[in-house]
Amino acid sequence: MVCLSIEGRQVEAPANCSILQAFVHAGETLVEGVGCMGQGVCGSCRVMVRRSGEQEVKTELACETLIEDGMQVAFLDYFTASARHVYRIEDIRDSWQTLRAISEIFPEASHCRHCNGCDRACPKGLEVQRGVNLAVDGKLAASSEVFDECVMCNLCTLACPEHIRPNHLGLFVRRTIAALSLRPANLMRRLQQIESGEMKIDFDAPGAQPPR
Repeated sequence: MVCLSIEGRQVEAPANCSILQAFVHAGETLVEGVGCMGQGVCGSCRVMVRRSGEQEVKTELACETLIEDGMQVAFLDYFTASARHVYRIEDIRDSWQTLRAISEIFPEASHCRHCNGCDRACPKGLEVQRGVNLAVDGKLAASSEVFDECVMCNLCTLACPEHIRPNHLGLFVRRTIAALSLRPANLMRRLQQIESGEMKIDFDAPGAQPPR
């Protein structure tokens, strides 16, 4: 068994547990929007972690970080930005419009200070700053590759002094590329399964409906 502290509470759990599994093992109840174990969405289990013998506090994802003796863990609450980026992908009809669309929808992206705060905050180790700079330069394919494993945890947004929302810019880039190119075969197959009734969608499941 491994002993650690989660939200100030001493917890014991098997050594092969993730932080999220240890949290459940301790008898805590997951609520909607915290963790992806049947509830919430990917990226919602962001935590601050301090390991035994270390002073530095790191941001991690509770679902993929294994527990250690003496580890201290605190969950980061969900937050909503005061202003949202509003756009319709359907309005971008060809690739010639994308660079202008980025400058209009994400004007703050060109103000990057190159402080690397977003890179340090990313629990997936992505080169977030590079992805933002590539998008601003119009190199969408390269930018899309940077954000390919982004789980939308919003930690890069929290770390940015210029209030850039890098993960949302990355999502915009990926959506734009998908809208202006042939859809992936597995996506078309899944949509066909939903339309035919072969795959059922429970719209009343926790977290299934988008926030209002």
